[in-house]
Amino acid sequence: MFIRPRKLSLGQTLGIIAPASAPPDAKALDRALDVLKHLGYRIKLARNVHNRHGFLAGTDRERGSDLMRMFTDKKVDAVLCVRGGYGTARLLPLLDYKVIAANPKIFVGFSDITSLHCAFLTKAKLISFHGPMMVSDFSREELSQFAVKSFLETLSGQGGALVKGYSGNTVKVLRRGVARGRLVGGNLAVLCTLLGTPWMPTLKGRILFIEDIGELPYRFDRMLTQLLNCGLLQQVAGVAIGLNVDCEDPKAKVTMEYRQSLEDVLRERLLPLNVPVVTGLPFGHVPENGTLPMGVKAELDADCGELNFAEVCVR
Repeated sequence: MFIRPRKLSLGQTLGIIAPASAPPDAKALDRALDVLKHLGYRIKLARNVHNRHGFLAGTDRERGSDLMRMFTDKKVDAVLCVRGGYGTARLLPLLDYKVIAANPKIFVGFSDITSLHCAFLTKAKLISFHGPMMVSDFSREELSQFAVKSFLETLSGQGGALVKGYSGNTVKVLRRGVARGRLVGGNLAVLCTLLGTPWMPTLKGRILFIEDIGELPYRFDRMLTQLLNCGLLQQVAGVAIGLNVDCEDPKAKVTMEYRQSLEDVLRERLLPLNVPVVTGLPFGHVPENGTLPMGVKAELDADCGELNFAEVCVR
């Protein structure tokens, strides 16, 4: 049912696009390009990658045409995004999903790029990758070796588990058990914006992975409640939660008003589902941004706090 792209090898060409917002610092993109070249890849920049149009990296047509050209360019082996921000949802009606399906390639990004991952899965049946981006990750002065290893191994077909090699002490099991299903998800806020659209993937029998940044606990509650009220969250086989940055209420300890922690919200909204739930997994808006193959069969082992990929995600 789903299309696996060809694996990525060192020496191949990465096509760089900016489908959402423009980088706030052009030098950050240059640093990221140097890192990828040092890793052994060739680079091809999209025609409009340096453009700006308000809060977007060019007009919708410019950004959409860059994406389509990278998929049809025979010299490009994989497509990486400059950053997220905002804007990819505006591209969804403009893309030719039949052409994308006929030219399957590795596609990597996260955050606002969630819209494209969902659209590729629902309309092109293409497995894509929730993972590092140029200015969000590869431009960091202290590049996470875990993130780099996860990126290289997953895209080359060698990776089989997310947490393996992660030295952080963040993974926490909220409900034990083992769940199996295809891996679907991304940024929670962006995922909720796809509800009611033809690009929202099914959650039935899926392992839902979610993460976010800068969302206070009550906002997390609001988004999870929206998925519950739609009857979708009740369909998942398990929930894998990433490292959510700046999602705790800074006023919780000083206000007279009762406030919940993010973990309180996650327990209250997710534990009644009676499925395995693991939080603190290494992916999201953090240096330790592991690479997740969207659409592959996976196993969430909440007895040991691991997310395993049950099938090869590239060919």
